Amino acid sequence: MTLRAPRAACAAVTAGLVLAGCGVGANPVHHPELSEGDVTISLSWWGPDGRTQQTLQAIELFEEEHPNIDVEPVYSDWAGYWDRLATTTAAGDMPDVSQFDQLYLASYADRGALLDLATVDNILDPSALPPEILDSGRVGDTLYAVPVGATTNGIAINTTLFERYGVDLPDTDTWTWDDFERAAVELTEASGGEVHGLSPFGGDSFSLTVWARQHGARLFDAEGDLALDPEVLAGYWQRELDLIDSGASPSANQISEGVGLPLDQTDLVTGATAMGFIPAGQFVSIQSTAPDFDYALANWPADADTEPGFQYLKPSMYWSAASTTEHPAEAALLIDFLTNDTRVAEIFGLDRGEPGNPAFREAVQPTLDATGQESLAFTEAMSEEVGETPPIIPNGASDIDALLQRHNQRVLFGDASPEEAAEEFLGELGDSITAAG
Repeated sequence: MTLRAPRAACAAVTAGLVLAGCGVGANPVHHPELSEGDVTISLSWWGPDGRTQQTLQAIELFEEEHPNIDVEPVYSDWAGYWDRLATTTAAGDMPDVSQFDQLYLASYADRGALLDLATVDNILDPSALPPEILDSGRVGDTLYAVPVGATTNGIAINTTLFERYGVDLPDTDTWTWDDFERAAVELTEASGGEVHGLSPFGGDSFSLTVWARQHGARLFDAEGDLALDPEVLAGYWQRELDLIDSGASPSANQISEGVGLPLDQTDLVTGATAMGFIPAGQFVSIQSTAPDFDYALANWPADADTEPGFQYLKPSMYWSAASTTEHPAEAALLIDFLTNDTRVAEIFGLDRGEPGNPAFREAVQPTLDATGQESLAFTEAMSEEVGETPPIIPNGASDIDALLQRHNQRVLFGDASPEEAAEEFLGELGDSITAAG
């Protein structure tokens, strides 16, 4: 991918907004010094109230350590977060430090909105993170974001429902796709259709990436160009249709009605389905949201000819600083605190995913309940099996999940075949990446 110069950015970002203003990509000061006077910086994040309370507690601890720095909190839900971030960035008023997601990292970095963290490496030291995790915060060769943690994809299994209806689970260490579907169908039939065996994938880039890797493919190449074979994507959607047809999965209507629902209303949490594809870091939230059920976490099913290493460590989220910040030293100090102070690990737990910093994992482990221990153990075990981390979502592809969801709906309701939808999806996404480049 060819990176644009930091000041060359007055182009569209998320939601069609424009990164306007001469402030975007202001020339950074290398190795800025901390101010001795009073400084105010802002910290922005998304998430539920529990995350907000944890983050406010961490801010309070930081301010106690650095009494001349006042941190203004800015927070919202996921959808509102990105709308507001696009608006403030376009106005040249991006928060000093922001929680970031891989979907948008390249988009903002390529347009000069994010601070090159090498310019503040006299204050910020992310070296405790393993290279395979830290490098996921790079766009090109430049580090723009420090990963909070990383997670694989997994299957959440409501073991309570399997026990209730007397259905035996296959060995999840060796299960195949046929084993997976058979168990789901048996549960649907044993419950008389009251519960379906699984919630299928279909509309998110994380599961699509794992599916592609199971089939020897990838979404993007190292240059950020689209590299997915349409046959692989068509097979992904065909698998979803097959699971519906067999009765393993709910109907297209039920699947569609669940799109965009909050976690506590999803079929997997309410007990309408017994298995689902999830980022493994979400396991603790699922269990805590559904205390009447017991869940287990397993790797994806795979066939005998599937090459190992199809799973990968996806960054759960990042910390980034704005290129327009008037206080880069203080912004770097806050990111360093959130990355390296193990007291933060004890406050956050696994809310932001399994920590990438090994010292954080060591600090958080004694504080975890049984579900947290299971989640952490799963990620650590999977870390021994993961393959190479794929390139991040390139500039122009930030809407990949929305596009996937739209074309998935067309497939579900018969408005397009998997093959037709795959060709059209890849055409739209490729055009968007080309336009952004």
